Amino acid sequence: MDKYGSAMALTDDAERLAGLRRLTHILYALYAIFWLTGGITALIAIIVGYVKRDDVRGTLYESHFRWQIRSFWWCVLWGVIGVLLIPLAFLGFAVLWALGIWMLYRIVKGWLYLNDSKPMYANP
Repeated sequence: MDKYGSAMALTDDAERLAGLRRLTHILYALYAIFWLTGGITALIAIIVGYVKRDDVRGTLYESHFRWQIRSFWWCVLWGVIGVLLIPLAFLGFAVLWALGIWMLYRIVKGWLYLNDSKPMYANP
């Protein structure tokens, strides 16, 4: 293969990675606004995350997709627990409030790591 073929392959890979980076930013944005949409954007993000999961395998973005997917499912679990505890007034609302703070933390941390091109779960 000549030097131009290799350069084109590198360019294609760089474009693919740039597209995956853009997609990961979009997914973080969808999670960030889920409060404003009643969770619809989070549902869209989780579906896209599962559909595109194979595309990010072996890249920096794989850890971000895993982070987002785990965040979503833990949020669903604790959201259901919080709603079930609402009859106990303070306890249910406390769980939901803590869940909101935790989810905000997960979104901000993930987005900052993505911005710095760092994988999630890496040792600092």
